[in-house]
Amino acid sequence: MKPILLLVDDERGIVDTMKAYFSPQYEILTAYSGQEAVQKAEKQPDLILLDINMPGMDGLTVCQTIRDHVACPILFLTARIESASQILGFQAGADDYIIKPFDLDELAARIAAHLRREQRRNSPSNLRFFRECAVDYSARTVTVRGEPVPLSRREFDILELLSLNSGQVFDRERIYEAVWGIDGTGSSDTVMEHIRKIRAKLAAHTLYSYIETVWGCGYKWNG
Repeated sequence: MKPILLLVDDERGIVDTMKAYFSPQYEILTAYSGQEAVQKAEKQPDLILLDINMPGMDGLTVCQTIRDHVACPILFLTARIESASQILGFQAGADDYIIKPFDLDELAARIAAHLRREQRRNSPSNLRFFRECAVDYSARTVTVRGEPVPLSRREFDILELLSLNSGQVFDRERIYEAVWGIDGTGSSDTVMEHIRKIRAKLAAHTLYSYIETVWGCGYKWNG
């Protein structure tokens, strides 16, 4: 389903231009007055482009009216460039300021960035941070200082087991059974090789040792 944009401006030419540009990528709602914008906001758009300088109910009033009931990003469109005006907009609940005249490509990039931010905010994520390392268990990804660490399925399974139980010692047999299952066709020596590879991949990005060998016992995660 396409994200829904609500385009609000009393200048029909601006609304029509934006509608033509964004229609291939988004569902478009339009409003040509503040009062109409408030009514259209009831449809819960994913992002609102809102002109400030409209007769009657202006954009600031519209934003103040709907902000407590609409969670989506609101981007003000305005010819005003004074910092005091921008402060008023942010105080009213705006998320961004677009100065007229604007470049449609730049506006599209701003819209996409805000929608991605909302998606990340609203998407359930099973994420944990360990010093410089971030492990996203839902996406099955590991990054160190923002750089991705490519792990195989089994490597991630081992890292997941250890990191979710930080500080707990697991012997090779227990790791093998947890990751490969009791019907695995290899041996616990396989665990040693996978641990070595995980360490090498992490070491390419950090000097910190996340997996510690507990001699005679097994391995544990240093969070």
